[in-house]
Amino acid sequence: MSGERYLGPQILLAKKKEYLIPCVYHFYQDPPQIVRAQGQYLYDHTGKKYLDLYAGVSVVSAGHCHPVITKMAIEQWLDLQHTTTIYLTQPMLELAEKLAGLTPGNLKQSFFCNSGSEANETAILLAKLATKRKKILSLNNSLHGRTYLTMGLTGLPFWRTDPEPFPEVYFAPSPYCFRCEYGFVNETKCGFACVKKVEKIIQENPPGEIAAFIAEPIQGNGGIIVPPQEYFPRVKEILDKYGILLIVDEVQTGFNRTGKTFAIEHWGVEPDIMTMAKALANGLPIGAVITTPDIAQHYTRPGASTFGGNPVIASAALATLDVHQKEDLARKARENGAYFKARLLELQEKYRVIGEVRGEGLMLGVELVRDYKEPASSMLDQILEYFKNHGILAGKTGPGRNVLTFQPPLIITQEDIDYTIICLEQVLANISLNYIFP
Repeated sequence: MSGERYLGPQILLAKKKEYLIPCVYHFYQDPPQIVRAQGQYLYDHTGKKYLDLYAGVSVVSAGHCHPVITKMAIEQWLDLQHTTTIYLTQPMLELAEKLAGLTPGNLKQSFFCNSGSEANETAILLAKLATKRKKILSLNNSLHGRTYLTMGLTGLPFWRTDPEPFPEVYFAPSPYCFRCEYGFVNETKCGFACVKKVEKIIQENPPGEIAAFIAEPIQGNGGIIVPPQEYFPRVKEILDKYGILLIVDEVQTGFNRTGKTFAIEHWGVEPDIMTMAKALANGLPIGAVITTPDIAQHYTRPGASTFGGNPVIASAALATLDVHQKEDLARKARENGAYFKARLLELQEKYRVIGEVRGEGLMLGVELVRDYKEPASSMLDQILEYFKNHGILAGKTGPGRNVLTFQPPLIITQEDIDYTIICLEQVLANISLNYIFP
């Protein structure tokens, strides 16, 4: 589209207000109109370049408009754009075989759909069919989707639109050590009270009532919450004791985001069911569920997804996985993530407004606080505006909307990180002067 055809942000905002449901919100007081992207950069209608540190919320991990992925999708589009799952097509089955080789444990059989929300809905269905139980256990501060059911699984009030969501869900405390629900200030002294609560909830229900426990290995929208190393092994031991399935939601964390193919590998735990989406096709809509043959055999009644396993999308996903391997994006996430985190920790030593720096790989969060850990939400809004004005786009997460979030394309460089740190220090130096601490 030529420059003269761009309507500009103000006209688009007016159209948005008139034609979209009000729930569709946006960042920034004066949002740019994004028209083009390449690699780790986005461009607005004026040609201004922005370093993308959010990757469409952990989606374009291989970089925007990657030529190999784009070429593969276009070539497939020219040959066969769409059938559906009722016909045999090769890309979907090759993708299923590829995922079976990448996922941990005995996860082998897949179902394809269009989003993480759909994938999580399917995972719940599988768990209920396999166990013949009806209740689900989830975590506070979780986000599992935007459909009615997955909002009911979601523990973040910000994302729970319906005040009376899906009723058969119980919530356990998030392993959010910085804001421990039990008041502990040292995770080594808490005795894993949050894990004990999982078992208590199970015991408070009639035997055989809870089908599954669903959890993100690292809570993304919850504020980049990384559980202690013993958390998932302890939880899995409890779940196995009561015959409850573990559903791991890798929608944000999957495909090398944290330096491993899947984030749950950091804890050495094998899920019974895993969901994925976002980065799998690097920007094209896809969702997938993978489970063991023993669990899969319980879903035998006819099931289909009109666009699930679409040949164009599946081809793009295959190309994405190939790019991840050939460009060694897992290593880049580990190395650049460690460098980024170290630079952020340096800033924490200088600025008390940084309450905590946490994350794995290139999934990092900086929790901003005022007195006594009060969430500094308005400060984060100022930082995001400053970033935008200086050509950086980042994220905002956490139950208090006070966690500055970095989930960039895995191809970012140390130069990109250094520029981000320079800008962050500049804005922190100015903002911190207005915040009073005891």
